Amino acid sequence: MVRKLGIEEELLLFDPESGEVVPAAPSVLKQFREHGPGRRRARVATDELDHELFRHQLETRTDPVVRVTDALDQLIAARRTAGEAARAAGLAAGACGIVPLGGDRSVVTPNDRYRDMVDTYGEIARTGGTCGMHVHVDIGSDEEGVAVIDRIAPWLPVLVALAANSPYVDGRDSGYASWRAQVWGRWPSAGPTEQFETVAGYREVCRMLLDVGAARDPGMLYFDARLSTGQPTVEVRVCDVCTDPLDAVTIGALVRGLVETAAAEWADGRPAAPWRAEALRAAHWRSSRFGMADSLVHPLVRELRPAQEVVAALVEAVEPALAGAGDLDLVRGRLERAVNDNGATRQRAAFERAGAVRGVVDDLIARTEASWQDHDSRPESL
Repeated sequence: MVRKLGIEEELLLFDPESGEVVPAAPSVLKQFREHGPGRRRARVATDELDHELFRHQLETRTDPVVRVTDALDQLIAARRTAGEAARAAGLAAGACGIVPLGGDRSVVTPNDRYRDMVDTYGEIARTGGTCGMHVHVDIGSDEEGVAVIDRIAPWLPVLVALAANSPYVDGRDSGYASWRAQVWGRWPSAGPTEQFETVAGYREVCRMLLDVGAARDPGMLYFDARLSTGQPTVEVRVCDVCTDPLDAVTIGALVRGLVETAAAEWADGRPAAPWRAEALRAAHWRSSRFGMADSLVHPLVRELRPAQEVVAALVEAVEPALAGAGDLDLVRGRLERAVNDNGATRQRAAFERAGAVRGVVDDLIARTEASWQDHDSRPESL
C-alpha cells in the first residue's frame, strides 16, 4: 500500500508597490473567512489557510493524499486561496524562504503561545519569520517512525540543496543558497539528530529538551525529521518553501520514497548507518551554502561529490519506492534540470536581469501567482 503524504507551506505577504513584507495576515484571513475560498478544481477536496508566528506570513496545507497529482492540485488551490485573499486586501502572496527586501517583520500574531515564544527566545524568535515547507508521510507506528528518522538523516541535506530558495535577505545577497536554513538552525531544538534507536530514546531526548527550556512544548521540537504531534506521520522540516509547486511535490515524492525505503530496511532488520551530529551539521551547512551549484556530501561514500551525482544517488537509493508509488517519472523529469535551475538560481537570475533585489521580489510574486492563475499548472506527464 502506498503511504499518504501531506505538504504544509508558509508564504510571505508583500506590498506589491514597495516589494516589502507587511504584517497584514489578519486582513487577508478576514477576506478568506468572509468571502470563502476561491475557485477550485473539481478533484480538490479541501484546502486551508491559517496564520503563522508573524503577521507577514500565512500557512497553507494539503489533505493527506496518495497520488502526488492530488497533492499538486491542492497546493495550487491553496495558493489560489491565499493569492486571491491577498489581492482583495491590496497585497500579494509570494513563496520564498526568507524576506528578501525588508518590511515590518516584528508584529507577532496575537496568540499566547507565539507571544511566549518571543518573550522566551528573544532575538532567535524575532528573526524567525522564515518560510519552510514541511512534508508529512504516514507511518504504521512510532517504532517505525523512529527507525525511519534514524535512517533518512544523511539524505536530508540533499533535500536542503534541492529546495534552496532564499539567497537574498534585507536587500543583499547572503552568499547562501538557503539563508533560511541558517536562520532556522538558531532555534535550540532545531537541526540534525543522531540516532535515537528506540521510541524510548526519542522520548528521552524530547523530555530533556523540554525540561531545560530548549522547547516550550512538543510543537517546538524542531528536529529536521520528527514524529508529528497529533498525526501518525514522520514530518520532514528541512526545506525552503518552493516557488514552483512542481518542485514542492517532487521533493514530497522524494521524502515519501525515503520513508518507504527506510521503513523497509528496518522491517528487514538492516541497521541504520551511524552518523555523528557534527558530520550531519557540516553536510547541512554545505547544502545551505551552495545549494545545487557546487559539490555536496555524498551519504554513501561520505565525501564531497558533484551535486548531480549525489542527487542521482538519492534517486537510485529510493527508486523502487518511487516506482511503487508511481512517482519515478516525475522525479526523474524534474531533477534533470535541478542542478542548474532551482529556486536560488532563479532568484539570482532575476537579480541579474533587474540589477536590484526589488526585481527579485517582483519575479517571486509573478512566479507565485503564475502557479495558481487560470491555467492548468499540471503538465501532461502527470
